[in-house]
Amino acid sequence: MPLSATRLKHRFTVEYPINASPKILYPYLASASGLSHWFCQDVRVEEGRYNFIWDNQPHYAEMASHRTNRSARFVFLDEHRRHTPDANYLDFLIDESQLTQEVYLRIVDYSEETDTVELQEMWDSLIQKLREQVGG
Repeated sequence: MPLSATRLKHRFTVEYPINASPKILYPYLASASGLSHWFCQDVRVEEGRYNFIWDNQPHYAEMASHRTNRSARFVFLDEHRRHTPDANYLDFLIDESQLTQEVYLRIVDYSEETDTVELQEMWDSLIQKLREQVGG
């Protein structure tokens, strides 16, 4: 059995308050141009698939679902750009408190990465960049 098939996955969830409306925040989570401002070096859409560039390496994903101003899910493809069982994915979920009107971004990072301290530090850094972009 290939090593990748035996790797255990980890679901890391984190939530951040964001001082921006869902309408302003959403394009930064669901569009290639928005994501390239904070999430990775570059994002390109090729044949309907997102190509996330990290460390000059391509990582292909498809937007599996989205709700305008609410959420976006990216499911990552294998090195041959095919779907795999139990694929890595990222969820971006925008929550708005009806009581306080505060906006929160919840992120679900499902991958082989198990170091929660490293994941927390990575997302803290990325969200700081996002806040600089949206003014929040």
